[in-house]
Amino acid sequence: QVQLVESGGGLVQAGDSLRLSCAASGRTFSSYAMGWFRQAPGKEREFVAAIRPSGGTTDYADSVKGRFTISRSNSKNTAYLQMNSLKPEDTAVYYCAGRRVATIVRVARLWDYWGQGTQVTVSS
Repeated sequence: QVQLVESGGGLVQAGDSLRLSCAASGRTFSSYAMGWFRQAPGKEREFVAAIRPSGGTTDYADSVKGRFTISRSNSKNTAYLQMNSLKPEDTAVYYCAGRRVATIVRVARLWDYWGQGTQVTVSS
Protein backbone atom coordinates (compact mmCIF):
# COMPACT_ATOMS: atom_id res chain seq x y z
CA GLN A 1 0.00 0.00 0.00
CA VAL A 2 1.28 3.44 -0.91
CA GLN A 3 0.62 6.44 1.28
CA LEU A 4 0.77 9.98 -0.07
CA VAL A 5 1.12 13.04 2.15
CA GLU A 6 0.80 16.54 0.73
CA SER A 7 2.23 19.69 2.22
CA GLY A 8 2.86 23.29 1.23
CA GLY A 9 -0.62 24.70 0.92
CA GLY A 10 -1.64 28.02 2.42
CA LEU A 11 -3.17 31.44 1.98
CA VAL A 12 -1.50 33.70 -0.58
CA GLN A 13 -2.35 36.76 -2.64
CA ALA A 14 -2.99 36.80 -6.36
CA GLY A 15 0.29 36.74 -8.24
CA ASP A 16 2.17 34.89 -5.51
CA SER A 17 3.77 31.46 -5.74
CA LEU A 18 3.51 28.25 -3.76
CA ARG A 19 5.20 24.88 -4.00
CA LEU A 20 3.29 21.79 -3.02
CA SER A 21 5.07 18.59 -2.07
CA CYS A 22 3.81 15.03 -2.05
CA ALA A 23 5.83 12.53 -0.03
CA ALA A 24 5.21 8.90 -0.91
CA SER A 25 5.88 5.78 1.09
CA GLY A 26 6.97 2.52 -0.47
CA ARG A 27 9.80 1.28 -2.65
CA THR A 28 8.07 1.50 -5.99
CA PHE A 29 7.59 5.25 -6.25
CA SER A 30 9.91 5.43 -9.22
CA SER A 31 7.59 3.20 -11.23
CA TYR A 32 4.43 5.21 -10.56
CA ALA A 33 2.97 8.02 -12.55
CA MET A 34 2.21 10.95 -10.24
CA GLY A 35 -0.41 13.61 -10.58
CA TRP A 36 -2.09 16.57 -8.99
CA PHE A 37 -5.82 17.23 -8.94
CA ARG A 38 -7.85 19.93 -7.25
CA GLN A 39 -11.38 20.36 -6.00
CA ALA A 40 -13.09 23.65 -5.31
CA PRO A 41 -16.24 23.86 -3.16
CA GLY A 42 -19.26 22.63 -5.07
CA LYS A 43 -17.21 21.43 -8.00
CA GLU A 44 -15.89 18.09 -9.18
CA ARG A 45 -12.30 17.08 -8.74
CA GLU A 46 -10.34 18.24 -11.76
CA PHE A 47 -7.02 17.32 -13.29
CA VAL A 48 -4.16 19.77 -12.84
CA ALA A 49 -0.92 18.07 -13.89
CA ALA A 50 0.76 14.68 -14.19
CA ILE A 51 4.23 13.27 -14.74
CA ARG A 52 5.49 9.89 -15.90
CA PRO A 53 7.85 7.85 -13.72
CA SER A 54 10.99 9.00 -15.49
CA GLY A 55 9.90 12.63 -15.36
CA GLY A 56 10.39 12.97 -19.09
CA THR A 57 6.73 13.42 -19.98
CA THR A 58 4.29 15.79 -18.34
CA ASP A 59 0.74 16.94 -18.97
CA TYR A 60 -1.09 20.05 -17.79
CA ALA A 61 -4.62 21.32 -17.74
CA ASP A 62 -5.01 24.31 -20.03
CA SER A 63 -5.98 26.48 -17.07
CA VAL A 64 -2.55 26.07 -15.45
CA LYS A 65 -0.26 25.59 -18.43
CA GLY A 66 2.60 28.06 -18.33
CA ARG A 67 2.05 28.85 -14.65
CA PHE A 68 2.38 25.48 -12.89
CA THR A 69 5.24 22.99 -13.13
CA ILE A 70 5.11 19.39 -11.96
CA SER A 71 8.33 17.59 -11.10
CA ARG A 72 9.53 14.65 -9.07
CA SER A 73 12.54 13.32 -7.23
CA ASN A 74 12.59 9.55 -7.31
CA SER A 75 15.50 9.50 -4.88
CA LYS A 76 13.36 11.39 -2.36
CA ASN A 77 10.07 9.65 -3.18
CA THR A 78 8.54 13.08 -3.61
CA ALA A 79 6.50 14.85 -6.26
CA TYR A 80 6.16 18.62 -6.48
CA LEU A 81 3.85 21.19 -7.94
CA GLN A 82 5.35 24.64 -8.37
CA MET A 83 2.54 27.15 -8.74
CA ASN A 84 3.35 30.64 -10.01
CA SER A 85 1.18 33.63 -10.85
CA LEU A 86 -1.62 32.26 -8.70
CA LYS A 87 -5.15 33.45 -9.34
CA PRO A 88 -8.23 33.44 -7.09
CA GLU A 89 -9.74 30.74 -9.32
CA ASP A 90 -6.86 28.44 -8.31
CA THR A 91 -8.38 28.28 -4.83
CA ALA A 92 -9.11 24.62 -4.03
CA VAL A 93 -8.03 21.59 -2.09
CA TYR A 94 -5.11 20.09 -3.98
CA TYR A 95 -4.70 16.32 -4.01
CA CYS A 96 -1.67 14.28 -4.91
CA ALA A 97 -2.35 11.05 -6.78
CA GLY A 98 -0.34 8.00 -7.75
CA ARG A 99 -0.89 5.46 -10.49
CA ARG A 100 0.60 1.97 -10.56
CA VAL A 101 1.21 2.17 -14.28
CA ALA A 102 3.44 4.60 -16.12
CA THR A 103 0.85 6.17 -18.39
CA ILE A 104 -0.68 9.46 -17.31
CA VAL A 105 -4.38 10.15 -17.65
CA ARG A 106 -6.66 13.02 -16.73
CA VAL A 107 -9.49 10.92 -15.30
CA ALA A 108 -9.46 10.89 -11.50
CA ARG A 109 -11.10 7.48 -11.10
CA LEU A 110 -8.21 5.84 -12.97
CA TRP A 111 -5.68 6.84 -10.32
CA ASP A 112 -4.93 4.32 -7.59
CA TYR A 113 -3.66 6.27 -4.61
CA TRP A 114 -4.65 9.61 -3.10
CA GLY A 115 -3.35 11.93 -0.44
CA GLN A 116 -5.53 13.70 2.09
CA GLY A 117 -5.34 17.04 0.30
CA THR A 118 -3.90 20.44 1.13
CA GLN A 119 -5.82 23.72 0.99
CA VAL A 120 -4.66 26.48 -1.32
CA THR A 121 -6.45 29.81 -0.99
CA VAL A 122 -5.63 32.73 -3.27
CA SER A 123 -7.03 36.11 -2.30
CA SER A 124 -7.61 38.90 -4.80
